[in-house]
Amino acid sequence: MKTLGLLVAALFISFSINAQEFKFEKETINYGKIEKDSNGERVFIFTNVGDEPIVIQRIQSSCGCTVPKKPEKPIMPGEKGEIKVSYATNRIGGFSKSITIYSNAKNPKKVIRIKGLVNKPISLEKTKSILTDS
Repeated sequence: MKTLGLLVAALFISFSINAQEFKFEKETINYGKIEKDSNGERVFIFTNVGDEPIVIQRIQSSCGCTVPKKPEKPIMPGEKGEIKVSYATNRIGGFSKSITIYSNAKNPKKVIRIKGLVNKPISLEKTKSILTDS
């Protein structure tokens, strides 16, 4: 009975280690405070930690303001891959968007996120009036 318990524990541990075949350096990228119309491109980096190539079939964002780009080639075991995400920084205010990745991994659906705040730019006229009023 004790042997059976150890076997079940060993299988559970090995399954949980291999259950996730790719590992992201960051699952959320925080843009922080950025200016309107600034560069909205960021890159998620992941590693294939499994023993089979990972093929990302498609990536879907939660809105049209976020455009993800998937790797075109399979990511081989031990190799790193990139998912580029472009956010439309012409929209002022806070944002929190999800990107869903569909792949051949054991967990075929993975969600990563971006968030941040796009500031309204201070106009040159306002800056001049603040300086002259002081």
